[in-house]
Amino acid sequence: MVKYQGISGAPGIARGEAYLYIEDTTIVPKYQISDNDIEEEIARYQRAVKKAADEINDIKKNLNPEAEEEYQMLDSHLLMLYDPIFTEQVFENLRISSKNVEWVLYDQITALVDKLKASQDTYLQERTSDLHDVSRRVIDHLMYKKKKETLADVPKEAIVVTSDLRPSDTVRMNKQFVKGIVMDEGGRTSHTAILARSFGIPAVLGLGNISKKIRAYDTVIVDGSKGMVIVNPDEKTEQEYQDKIIEQKRREKILSQLKKYPCQTKDGHKIILKANIEIPEDADPALNYKAEGIGLFRSEFLFMAPDITPSEELQTAAYTKVLETMKGLPVTIRTLDVGGDKLIKEIENSHEKNPLLGWRAIRFCLDKRDIFKTQLRALLRASTAGNLRIMFPLISCEEELLHALDLLEEAKRELKAEGKPYKEDVPVGIMIEVPSAALASDILAQKADFFSIGTNDLIQYTMAIDRGNEKVAKLYNPYHPAILRLIRLIVDNAHEAGIKVGMCGEMAGSPQSALLLLALGLDELSMNYHSLPEVKEVIRSVEMQELKDLCEAIRKMSTAREINLFLNDWMETRFENTKE
Repeated sequence: MVKYQGISGAPGIARGEAYLYIEDTTIVPKYQISDNDIEEEIARYQRAVKKAADEINDIKKNLNPEAEEEYQMLDSHLLMLYDPIFTEQVFENLRISSKNVEWVLYDQITALVDKLKASQDTYLQERTSDLHDVSRRVIDHLMYKKKKETLADVPKEAIVVTSDLRPSDTVRMNKQFVKGIVMDEGGRTSHTAILARSFGIPAVLGLGNISKKIRAYDTVIVDGSKGMVIVNPDEKTEQEYQDKIIEQKRREKILSQLKKYPCQTKDGHKIILKANIEIPEDADPALNYKAEGIGLFRSEFLFMAPDITPSEELQTAAYTKVLETMKGLPVTIRTLDVGGDKLIKEIENSHEKNPLLGWRAIRFCLDKRDIFKTQLRALLRASTAGNLRIMFPLISCEEELLHALDLLEEAKRELKAEGKPYKEDVPVGIMIEVPSAALASDILAQKADFFSIGTNDLIQYTMAIDRGNEKVAKLYNPYHPAILRLIRLIVDNAHEAGIKVGMCGEMAGSPQSALLLLALGLDELSMNYHSLPEVKEVIRSVEMQELKDLCEAIRKMSTAREINLFLNDWMETRFENTKE
């Protein structure tokens, strides 16, 4: 018996024989073309895109009509195929390089993937699989490559073991026979993980080179909840996991019933649960999980195409799509948050010694007023389509907020002069992500309509910890007394000023942390939509007085370890499957 620890991609437990699915590789040719061949290369590209789109549409036709996640993922791939900015860049690079179009596409995708992988933003890193999927499909048609075996051909119940999966491979797999997924690459927010969670297929990702260690027909147990893979388990482990599978089925039945119930404590205290999304296509599944709005829509995806800044029209269309999808529910769109570990062409060559402490987020936007103003205009124009809330990131002082508000008013005056409609009373809030904003939250609350606490950065900056540095990442702890004190201070100052405060950081999506946050007085929590059922379950199982007593007990504790152990014990006495 051998155990491997990876990343939990989709919760649950599965057991079966290993089915090795190894993606073949193709060498993309590179050769010079003449100027006279440019138009024919463009035509070749367009034909290949059309064939790729037809292929995707054929897959969609064979899907179950209720397969929302699959439809949304494939629709996002169609949008990538026909993205006007990306397409124009392919043509421009084709003219500049005078190389064959499949090489130009491959080279452009490689550059974009390298940029995304250099980011510490997990979501951006994991969008690389979608880019590979779409581009490889086009390249295959350009090279007249024959169709390969797919996961639709899995002959019997099995655990799929692979180095990586294209999202479209995941969509087409035989869900009756694929009981679990074990993968070298990927993380929790990759489309493979998202689709696996949607299908209810346990998955463990980020296992390095496990596809080279597991042999065909090995017995494999996938513990997606713990991110663990067990190969050829002994008899005792087999029985232990058979019991867990029975319990898992009971839990699934309970959670599936929660959608129809409101999110409130046993004594009737209403809690608002919202979803964090990255792209417009994420709005539909957020609705399906009964999110009461979008607490954080990260707008950076529009700006990640190399060498091109998205136009006002393109941004307006993207924001409008989300607002229309949410059908009047509140949608909080964060303005451009780049810099640090998220690079776009305007800051790639800034050569900062400490980029996470440098030219990023609102600081970048206030310097690049043309880019910021374009986004503010697009947001205002989209506001007529729904219930928009605008949020500024990384505000550290009142001056930054006032300058951003001035630019917003300037954008309104311009639109009014041009006769373009917008909503005048769009709420404007800020993210509290740095200690200076937390300590001055009483001042900032006089100018903002709402607060949203970004715990990822707040913890990083308060604790002076680079969460991407493995040597110190273990010190990154949301239960440090200093963090909890800052959260309480922010909440108290917000409520004193009569505004609401929510949280959109990772902390909000943990059932254990969520209860502590409610005890600290937060009004709403926003998280990955897949976390909503479990968080709702624990909220519906407690009374507010219990949470107040919990908070009072924790206030007397002096270390993160002490608090964490206390919370674990507290949760174990009330709930099952919630220990962290």
